Amino acid sequence: MSEIIARPLYMERIRPFIGKELIKVFVGQRRVGKSCLMLHVQEYLRRQKRAVTIINVNKELHEFDAIRTAADLIDYAEKHAGRGRNALFVDEVQEIVEFERALRSLNATGKFDLYCTGSNANLLSRELSTLLAGRCVEIQVFALTYGEFLSFHNLDNADASMRLYLKYGGLPYLRHFELCDEVVYDYLRNIYQTILYRDIVSRHQIRNCDLLERLVTFLGDNVGSLVSAHRISAFLKSQRLNTSPRVILEYLSHLTEACFVDRVPRYDIKGKRRFEVNDKYYFGDLGLRNAIVGYRPDDINKLLENVVYHHLRAHGYTVTVGTLDGSEIDFVAEKKGQFEYYQVAYLLSDETVVAREFGNLAKIPDQYPKYVVTLDPLAGGDRGGIRHVHLRDFLSRPPPT
Repeated sequence: MSEIIARPLYMERIRPFIGKELIKVFVGQRRVGKSCLMLHVQEYLRRQKRAVTIINVNKELHEFDAIRTAADLIDYAEKHAGRGRNALFVDEVQEIVEFERALRSLNATGKFDLYCTGSNANLLSRELSTLLAGRCVEIQVFALTYGEFLSFHNLDNADASMRLYLKYGGLPYLRHFELCDEVVYDYLRNIYQTILYRDIVSRHQIRNCDLLERLVTFLGDNVGSLVSAHRISAFLKSQRLNTSPRVILEYLSHLTEACFVDRVPRYDIKGKRRFEVNDKYYFGDLGLRNAIVGYRPDDINKLLENVVYHHLRAHGYTVTVGTLDGSEIDFVAEKKGQFEYYQVAYLLSDETVVAREFGNLAKIPDQYPKYVVTLDPLAGGDRGGIRHVHLRDFLSRPPPT
């Protein structure tokens, strides 16, 4: 087994629940490191020298093909259980029919400390919350943050490292490859095809794969732009592909379920309510986005927005797009009832840009922290209480709350 690099960001969240009679559910896009986190937990149990029998079920391996139903999983767990406490780890649990019933049954015995992973956020949330209310905890796992990227690749915190991160993204397995276009993008395109055809097309029995692929390309080209089903439908019609907004909404839902993209709604800061239309979409991993539509210097603003969004989400923030009296705030980040506001720009190239980025934040009437994140070499200080932060500094440490 290759070396497993620690991810303290997640172990800190998991540790309070280890050994407790709660089902620990790791949810996230394929290849973001959910299985490795379960191995971290197993190693933690061994270091604690607890008398625990560890049982592994990985539905991505051929040897576990016979475990297809809830009854199969229960039978396998009981047969491999020790006399004392047991820790059961199930990878890609959604591949097991009625898995939630098996988890409920095993949890009720009191003999199993349960952990599972899944690549379908809505399926896990819906089924487990319905059948196992109060008995499970969900831990969302993201692609590597910039700080984790540096650790995984043994890189210094420098502008060149940040450019690699913006270009290739943060899928953990990239640490085994040379960071060059031919190698990385070939790997990422294969991951993309797996997500698209195994997690979406096969699961939802989609027939119009061309429409799905064009939709992904549209989202890649429009990162950070307001998107509606009607706008996408009109664009596809211009490409001689007629489809209804209803079908587009359905496909968008499948993409978000697979944790491939995130739908980010708009939030009325003054009225304190969310809008139901015209959302923004950001990718779970920038490298996958770049492998699909290309890494282009002209897209720098899109890349910066996506990476700031990802950093906030990975650190546990709920993120929306703010609106205030006709002005837009790139991100409203909320955590434990506390808010932060962010504007993201490539460079503050002239006073017009400065006035727009700082001015929009200055309109917000509350006293929560406000930040402008850019690539300006001399970023720093503040203007009217609004902090100006260089992107690399922002990504190098957790957000301030």
